Amino acid sequence: MEKSSWDYWVEEALEKLQSLKLLRSLRPIYLSNSKETQVLGDDYEVFDQMQPWDRSSIEVSISQSTFRNWLLEIPSSGDEIASESGVMSHVVEQSKKLLLFSGNDYLGLSSHPTIGKAAAKAAQEHGMGPRGSALICGYTNYHRKLESSLANLKKKEDCLLCPTGFAANMAVMVALGNISSLLASVEMPEKKEKIAIFSDALNHASIIDGIRLVERKQNVEVHVYKHCDMSHLNSLLSTCVLRKKVVVTDSLFSMDGDFAPMVELVELRKKHGFLLVIDDAHGTFVCGKNGGGVAEEFNCERDVDVCVGTLSKAAGCHGGFIACSKKFKKLVQSRGRSFIFSTAAPVPVAAAAHAAIFVATKEEWRRKAVWSRVQEFQALTGIPITSPIISLIVGSEEKALKASRYMLKSGFHVTAIRPPTVPPNSCSLGYELL
Repeated sequence: MEKSSWDYWVEEALEKLQSLKLLRSLRPIYLSNSKETQVLGDDYEVFDQMQPWDRSSIEVSISQSTFRNWLLEIPSSGDEIASESGVMSHVVEQSKKLLLFSGNDYLGLSSHPTIGKAAAKAAQEHGMGPRGSALICGYTNYHRKLESSLANLKKKEDCLLCPTGFAANMAVMVALGNISSLLASVEMPEKKEKIAIFSDALNHASIIDGIRLVERKQNVEVHVYKHCDMSHLNSLLSTCVLRKKVVVTDSLFSMDGDFAPMVELVELRKKHGFLLVIDDAHGTFVCGKNGGGVAEEFNCERDVDVCVGTLSKAAGCHGGFIACSKKFKKLVQSRGRSFIFSTAAPVPVAAAAHAAIFVATKEEWRRKAVWSRVQEFQALTGIPITSPIISLIVGSEEKALKASRYMLKSGFHVTAIRPPTVPPNSCSLGYELL
């Protein structure tokens, strides 16, 4: 494959880091496995239809005091789960049962026994594993195996695990900002040496905060384009004189439930030569035949340069990741501060996530069931939705809270989405079909 300008810029940045002795390496600690010789997936049990335990991922309980305080909008610090006597069984007897409609566990994998067994087995053999940042001692063969599986899922050369999806986006933005400072002819990059970042107006807070951080360092020039407006983005790209351009967008937007126009973004990438970064937090395992995400769904995996994702939603586990080239991974692990200075995920979490990838890929019927729910909801309500994320805009904060309380009384856990998550008078009820 022919190298792009971005390939050369990343290589130059790595050479500069090497010359400054700032290039960092991941050196996995090897933890022996009692079933090391097994073929991958041999001990992973999968199912061909819904099981009784699937209900447990959406059936939740809250204490009567929590229920009462929620209805009365009494501020809470979460301590009402403890009864006056301190006996937890007393709380369970008086609990209020609800159906969870506001979670991110799209495939119900958080209660899957295969994933739970993988976590339990790893915990029994290794405890929580070495505790430290990935660059010190927290990176093991379990983490490496998980990264390889994610890279394969996303059709990328490599992958870097991060403590959360939020941290992953922060690390990517900070690493990109470092390119301009590393390649600058003087200490502070001149205008022509800066990176131009083009960000969708409704991108996730983690992207926004990452951009704000590098903007304060004066390494980048930021352009915010109207939500999914490719004409506006093309105009901004065409008038930008900077050579190094990055476009970053959610692939499936968490509040509105709409998709980024991937086909149009790919065409603009060919035209302008920018680095395309997507946050596929809500698309991973949900979209695409194999669960590869939104890029797989739109058949443009090779056109996405960096894919950020999470293991905390459809995977039913915890953590974040960056699927990218091997060289970009080296850059992020050397300059992405939210990665460098965070403790690595516990080994049982990495083991569970690895099992989740296998299960999510094999149990394709789960994805089909989610999209059947989308079609059913649209047919029953007449509301035109395009994804499992349903945002019903009700207007003022008062109306949203009133609607949430009504749903609560009816036995549904549906929270009001309020500022600063959404703009004033755009409050909504956030549903996610599971």
